[in-house]
Amino acid sequence: MIQAIDHLVIAVNDLDRAAEDYERLGFSPIPGGKHPVGSHNALISFRDGSYLELIGFYREAADHRWWDALGKGERLVDFCFQTDELRGDTKKLREAGVAINDPVPWSRRRPDGYELKWLLSLATGSHRGIAPFLIEDITPRTERIPQQFHQPNGIAGIEKIIAAVAELEEIEKWYNALLSAAGQPVSNADLGADGLRYSFGPHALEFLVPRHPASPLIDWIRRFGPSPYAAVLSGGSKSTALDSSLTHGANLFVE
Repeated sequence: MIQAIDHLVIAVNDLDRAAEDYERLGFSPIPGGKHPVGSHNALISFRDGSYLELIGFYREAADHRWWDALGKGERLVDFCFQTDELRGDTKKLREAGVAINDPVPWSRRRPDGYELKWLLSLATGSHRGIAPFLIEDITPRTERIPQQFHQPNGIAGIEKIIAAVAELEEIEKWYNALLSAAGQPVSNADLGADGLRYSFGPHALEFLVPRHPASPLIDWIRRFGPSPYAAVLSGGSKSTALDSSLTHGANLFVE
């Protein structure tokens, strides 16, 4: 069963610079270490149990899941769900039509030498970034996620993800099956779009189809395909859009 958003993935060209820029925004990124597949990361943990993963590459990794995505520009590229039944939820997605792999082992070695291990079920092809990838920890989750939850800017969690899509029929089938609940109609006048909203745990996920010819989602889909467009964070001192030059292309809003 899906529990909540585990984390969001923000792909960046230079991890050290990105971590410094997020510090300027009032976050406290913690070095996460290296994956053997060529990526390394820094993590920003929140009190709601979720986190932001800033991910870059320490070597060329053309076969990496997010290598090609980063080639189109730094931004929010993917999202991960927590589940207490990885194989069962993987099966639900596959039977609903999602191209998703069986669980595979992944690992990361922290700067202190501790090796973290987990299983991932990864959506593939054009379903990547619209269908979630799913995680199940082998080593304790408290080891995978830095336990420094206080952020100097007061941000305490992820309120919702906004994904830009061209149609809803397929997505509705996926998420109705995964979450055992129907999505609720939602409109966003600022984005000139409407779609469906799914709520689970403390989080929400909105899939928006552009309806107005001036919607920024039209250009987004043209450039990147259906994919995560933005995330809304909670707990800051004021409602604002974070400076995209410091977020490295990630559309992050605080409410």
